[in-house]
Amino acid sequence: MSNPKDSSHLLDNIAIVLMEPQYPENIGAAARCAMNMGISRLVIVRDEFPDREKMLKMATHKAAHLIDQLQHFDSLAEALAPFSQVVGTTARLGRKRRIENSPRYMLDTILPLLTNNEVAILFGPEHRGLTNDDLKYCQLTVTIPTADFSSLNLAQAVAILCYELFWGIMYSGRDMQAGPKLADSHELEGMYEHVESLLNRIGFLNTNDSTYWMRNIRHFLGRIGLRAKEARIIRGFCRQFLWYQEQQERKKQ
Repeated sequence: MSNPKDSSHLLDNIAIVLMEPQYPENIGAAARCAMNMGISRLVIVRDEFPDREKMLKMATHKAAHLIDQLQHFDSLAEALAPFSQVVGTTARLGRKRRIENSPRYMLDTILPLLTNNEVAILFGPEHRGLTNDDLKYCQLTVTIPTADFSSLNLAQAVAILCYELFWGIMYSGRDMQAGPKLADSHELEGMYEHVESLLNRIGFLNTNDSTYWMRNIRHFLGRIGLRAKEARIIRGFCRQFLWYQEQQERKKQ
């Protein structure tokens, strides 16, 4: 069994990211749940900063410092920029959704990455959850198994995911051998922009459902686990091809 004293520092590389939370009270309750499980980083994506007193009321004095240190961003891309692995939580299924895993199964992927990478656990707004556009940033999605009624309160969902991570790190006895340092979301998004530009230039994405195909390409490349150097190589190839095409078009004019 793993030694909690040897593994607790890995919790510092995990952040809870709340996308457009509607109610300050839910943010406070989520902070309390995260703190109970040793996770001390809370990030919100929202147009306006929430009411501090309402957040503190539910966070209680034990998690008040999470509210004081709360990171606030206007866009999801900016909020996720430093994270090499993003786990999206969703209860919604559909043809264009990936196959979801239960929170415990995500540990096989997440735990080896924590030594050298920052990991974000992403939650959607209370009234609709994460959209397909939100989920494009995620390398992994999880669904909390329930009986028949799949709707959970935001703080309840945060508590379950934080518990699974806490248990996995501190008590599961799983192999904690360090995985490689992966490209972060900022580096990956730059790469995806060039990949999409290249595929548009050669006509691959000129279909009625280009967003769907690009999402699958993101899933494929995300599943590989690209390192920063590898992401730069792919981006450089795309940039060079686009430059070459531009030069050829100029010669024809």
